[in-house]
Amino acid sequence: MALKSKVLVVGGTGYLGKRIVKASLAQGHPTYVLQRPEIGLDIDKLQMLMSFKELGAHLIEASFSNHRSLVDAMKQVDVVICAISGVHFRSHNILYQLKLIDAIKEAGNVKRFLPSEFGMDPARMGHALEPGRVTFDEKMTVRKAILGASIPFTYVSANCFAGYFVGNLSQMERLTPPMEKVTIYGDGNVKAIFLNEDDIAAYTVKTIDDPRTLNKTVYLRPPENILTQRELVGIWEKLIGKQLEKTTISSQDFLASMKGMDYATQVGIGHFYHIFYEGCLANFEIGEGEEEASKLYPEINYTRVDEYLKRFL
Repeated sequence: MALKSKVLVVGGTGYLGKRIVKASLAQGHPTYVLQRPEIGLDIDKLQMLMSFKELGAHLIEASFSNHRSLVDAMKQVDVVICAISGVHFRSHNILYQLKLIDAIKEAGNVKRFLPSEFGMDPARMGHALEPGRVTFDEKMTVRKAILGASIPFTYVSANCFAGYFVGNLSQMERLTPPMEKVTIYGDGNVKAIFLNEDDIAAYTVKTIDDPRTLNKTVYLRPPENILTQRELVGIWEKLIGKQLEKTTISSQDFLASMKGMDYATQVGIGHFYHIFYEGCLANFEIGEGEEEASKLYPEINYTRVDEYLKRFL
């Protein structure tokens, strides 16, 4: 039986990163988590790191301001998964990833790098609306650097995180499901793809030792979770035994709502537009150089949308 790759998770205390750490451990990989000295007095992050250690993970101290420390960290592992959050737009995300690429190139031993993507495939979003387009452009900059450094990679396109799109029935500015009224985008019949974040982590870790996913984009498309917004709302209505009052909003009015909004909200509106009006997640076929995770790993019993929504009853 082949040995499991040693995995380093960068951003392991983040929203998705902590799940990837646990998934890596659960799948039997020797798991390492980057511990940055800049953590300072953030007690929550420190305690999370200690909890990973108790589960069997190894902590590697390194700093993005110290190139040598990053190179030394890379030399200890086979696979690097970056889960640095991109939620803080125009953050240091791209800078940190470029520094990781430089360190991986110099170390010379890393056999797979998974950059921080996990949402819409940036290669298909060259037409994206401003200001949200910057998030895709930055991810493409990272991809260009990966190719320029000849680093083996896997890109993971995980579509809609359930925590942000399922529990709230894809309503902006809330995280819990409405009980009376819901806004429907357009006719509400555009397909989107929803995934529990724990399942995203499980699929991601599955890819790292799989030769079928080397230098490819892996799309997470569990078939029962490819739903329209109306289907999503209908599942909730069935669970609570009542119909919600529905208000539709046209694409023009939805985009007009950007006016006067802060930068982050404008980015969110643009992304929602591409998902629920354009159908950017499911309006294409997976082709050459691409794979679909639920077909590769049918053993993963992914969380269905109705199961996820039951937690809110």
